[in-house]
Amino acid sequence: MDSHMAAVNGIRMHYRRAGEGPPVVLLHGWPQTSYCWHRIVDALARDHTVIAPDLRGYGLTDKPRTGFDKRTMAADVSALLHELGFASASVVGHDRGGRVAHRWALDRPDEVEHLAVLDIIPTREMWPRLDAGVGRGYWHWLFHLQPDLPELLAGKDIAAYLGYFFERWTYQRQGLDPDAIAEYVRAFSAPGALRAGFDDYRASFPDDAEHDDADAGRKLTMPVLALWGQAGLLGSLPALDIWREYAEDVTGEGLPECGHFLAEEQPEALLAHLKRFL
Repeated sequence: MDSHMAAVNGIRMHYRRAGEGPPVVLLHGWPQTSYCWHRIVDALARDHTVIAPDLRGYGLTDKPRTGFDKRTMAADVSALLHELGFASASVVGHDRGGRVAHRWALDRPDEVEHLAVLDIIPTREMWPRLDAGVGRGYWHWLFHLQPDLPELLAGKDIAAYLGYFFERWTYQRQGLDPDAIAEYVRAFSAPGALRAGFDDYRASFPDDAEHDDADAGRKLTMPVLALWGQAGLLGSLPALDIWREYAEDVTGEGLPECGHFLAEEQPEALLAHLKRFL
């Protein structure tokens, strides 16, 4: 993919681009960057313009002290889409990027033609489910919400901290490709990167919660594809039933022998679903 920079919504945003055709925007999660799509880009780019930005605070994109609520982060990628000359696109969001994509679809439904959400349920549905079982899997949410402490502890050994998730959140328990891990460790070792990633979580309260509560009961009208790893954190939750409370047209399933990182653990299975859906 070609690497570019754009000035949008008050920040400099790094993005990767490949292919020609109808646009599809790929939004990564934590603790990753736009590099996470490297195993599916070539196939998607055969008949799409693939646009994969580093979200606000991630990768080579600016790391301001504010603007990590999902409404602002969605406005960032919306502005990028228009900067590149497109009025609408299909959107695929993984993890935190899925939350940005969901907010984008709520705030600007005319810009999102199809929405694929990977390994998430709506943020508003997470908090009531934080019982002992879910809490064991999503403990990092509460840790990352704390001021200053995550930076202090994770910053002492960034590679080890990120490596914990790359190992525990994968089905094979062998982590991700070494080149990919090196790229993510490099990205989160940059000044401000750890803080920005945790600020993404910290925006959950009050901003994201207020925006989500204000939209309670609204259903997305564009087609929605929900996919998750059967062996991942979401495997124990009724993901499709939950998404059907938030969208009118939902399809999807869990991918076998897959943890959290769908695009890197099961790229062929993910591509098969995306090609039918987009």
